[in-house]
Amino acid sequence: MVAVFLHEQALEVLGAAIKPYLSDGPAGPHLLCRDVETGGALIEVSMEGRDKDGKPVELELMMPTGFIRLVVSVRSDGDFGFI
Repeated sequence: MVAVFLHEQALEVLGAAIKPYLSDGPAGPHLLCRDVETGGALIEVSMEGRDKDGKPVELELMMPTGFIRLVVSVRSDGDFGFI
């Protein structure tokens, strides 16, 4: 999984259109994505969502790369280091 954080101005510009896709956390609102493609002027993020009946659907959002503040890999590979 990947957390994509947007600039404050991007959140303002996107407004209500982006709100259903945002997750909130200690670091602020972000998009929790399965995949991110960054080749070109637009970034494409793949997310899992739910339709009006609650069934899982795959979502793909595209936005200008200038909207992106930070992309963080969110995964757990178990313990790291020496015991």
